[in-house]
Amino acid sequence: MTGWHASDPVVAGYADGSLPEPDAWSLDKHLESCAACAARVSRAVRETAAGAVLAQVRQEVLDAAPSPPAARRAAPPRAGAAARATRVLWAAGPAVRGAWTAAVLLVAAGAVALAYGGALPAARPWLLALAPVVPVTGVALSYGPHADPLHEIVAATPSAGLRLVLTRTAAVLAVSLPLLTLAGAVLPSSGAPGAAAWLLPGLALTLACLALAGWTGVRAATAVIGGGWLCAVLGPALAAPGGRLTARVTERLSACLDGVPAQGGWAAAAVACAAVLAVRRSAHPLLEKR
Repeated sequence: MTGWHASDPVVAGYADGSLPEPDAWSLDKHLESCAACAARVSRAVRETAAGAVLAQVRQEVLDAAPSPPAARRAAPPRAGAAARATRVLWAAGPAVRGAWTAAVLLVAAGAVALAYGGALPAARPWLLALAPVVPVTGVALSYGPHADPLHEIVAATPSAGLRLVLTRTAAVLAVSLPLLTLAGAVLPSSGAPGAAAWLLPGLALTLACLALAGWTGVRAATAVIGGGWLCAVLGPALAAPGGRLTARVTERLSACLDGVPAQGGWAAAAVACAAVLAVRRSAHPLLEKR
């Protein structure tokens, strides 16, 4: 970058896709407020091999779109802050719409209904066993062509890859963490760990899923991380002979979640996974093409 404007090599690299991802992110942010650089980038893109195709697609979209009302044509452009907020909400959209949010509500409400309806009075251990897997699953269901009809278009922009995954992960956590923690707080304790004991493990598993996704893709990473947690928690309880299954699940959860050593271990795991994710950030633009 030269001064407040992009240099010609940066513009050329941005247009042909050879610019390193951190530099592309920086220029992408700069273009939000610099019309001069945006115009130069547009000219550079039109001069690439993709320029003719993009022009054709643009014309077809304009031909198919209805004409906007006069009031909208005359409206002034939105302020920069409002436009940025709109883009963030749009990027996070697949993470909070569709069946996933309904599934989180169903898990939380179902646990409360089972506990106070008498069908499963000791519902908190089962909720705590499932809760760390919910955000991991939500990330997998919010990224990729199966979740976003515009995925291929979005994947071709500098905002794709890790930035987009983190935006949607934040949206997933913003929905699942308060709902599941509140549901756990209103359930009878039944000797299980506290309602918030799953938060650090949930964060660590989510970061582990994102770190592993750099090698395997999001969905495969979700299957490995989520399945590993369920096997580690429920496997020994299901394999043990005799009854008292809920009591064995509670004991297993206490070993995994209760106490400073366990929570400290999950915190260390979260930091380690975040470090791997930062080192491997360049592997994320092609997550769903592996």
